[in-house]
Amino acid sequence: LLENFRNRKGIKMPRIAKEYAECDQHEKAYQSQDAIFVARKRAIGNRRQKPMRFVRAVGLGIKTPSTAIEGNYVDKKCPFTGNVSIRGRILKGIVVSTKMKNTIIIRRDYLHYITKYRRFEKRHKNLAAHCSPAFEVKEGDVVTVGQCRPLSKTVRFNVVAHEPAKNASTGKKSFRVF
Repeated sequence: LLENFRNRKGIKMPRIAKEYAECDQHEKAYQSQDAIFVARKRAIGNRRQKPMRFVRAVGLGIKTPSTAIEGNYVDKKCPFTGNVSIRGRILKGIVVSTKMKNTIIIRRDYLHYITKYRRFEKRHKNLAAHCSPAFEVKEGDVVTVGQCRPLSKTVRFNVVAHEPAKNASTGKKSFRVF
């Protein structure tokens, strides 16, 4: 009854997985989310049932992708299904490399002013970011990354949004300011 009322009023109900679908198993160790107890007893008469997948909203106006809600991957470094909070800076950049496992390299272009000549010079920085399996990222795509705790020696950012490449003809080192 409450669901029908919310749907009529235009309030969207969150999409949650009620049935347990086993997580993708392609590691040596058994993969399961930390917040979910797989072997719980299912009560027949219980009305309110906890979801079988841990998903949360990151906040800061960032939408949780449907692949994170409905998918069955396990990633403890994912900001939507893992144990990582996004805080600090939020940056945009172009994906340069996707050769590492769950890590991408982002190129951020900017202009640096030189006072002597009263002109700008082009500069860039490369940034390593963790990319959760919720996003299908290719080279040339524009991604938004959010700062988080250090995930490895070089990774301090996490992909939170993804825009597919509009113009595939631009090269890796083409200059693009956001």
